[in-house]
Amino acid sequence: MQNQRLAWAITGSGHYLRESLALLATLKNVDVYLSKAAAEIIKQYGFQAQLEAMGHKIYQDKTASSVPVGLFYEGVYHTLVISPATSNTIAKMSYGFSDSLVTNLYAQAGKTRVPSIIFACDTAPESDIPFIESEAPRENMVQVYPRKIDLENVEKLANFEHTKIAESFSCLYKEVSMRLAEVQEGRKA
Repeated sequence: MQNQRLAWAITGSGHYLRESLALLATLKNVDVYLSKAAAEIIKQYGFQAQLEAMGHKIYQDKTASSVPVGLFYEGVYHTLVISPATSNTIAKMSYGFSDSLVTNLYAQAGKTRVPSIIFACDTAPESDIPFIESEAPRENMVQVYPRKIDLENVEKLANFEHTKIAESFSCLYKEVSMRLAEVQEGRKA
């Protein structure tokens, strides 16, 4: 389909939320999906106006059957990005649950063979320090220690078809850029 779009889902994590929104602001032809927790967190962190100013269509988790996921069956999307993805969302997706808007998006993307790029906010630290510095509301920084189960669920999810796990925010940027270039190249062919 010539005019396919990018679907970007946000879950209820403040960890890398600022960075995810900054990357999202640079993109065009995006539909944004907010979990119930994401809608709360975005307001709590003071990012609501920033998100709305981007001009992307925004869907919120307000229906029991996650009605907007049907757009995957209509061929509307070329890629799904989930960033940031909480450990709860990662756990649900790694075990095949699709009981919320975001987990349903992931399930339907997989069923329609639309590639997914996921940035799990609870990943292994990039240094020898056993924690990750994370932004809390009002720009306070806290130390987050990823649990073994969280890391195992990310690893399990990495083995799913049509799924790429971005292990750092720089990897997310790279994966999204490469996927958009791939889509653009396919349109030229």
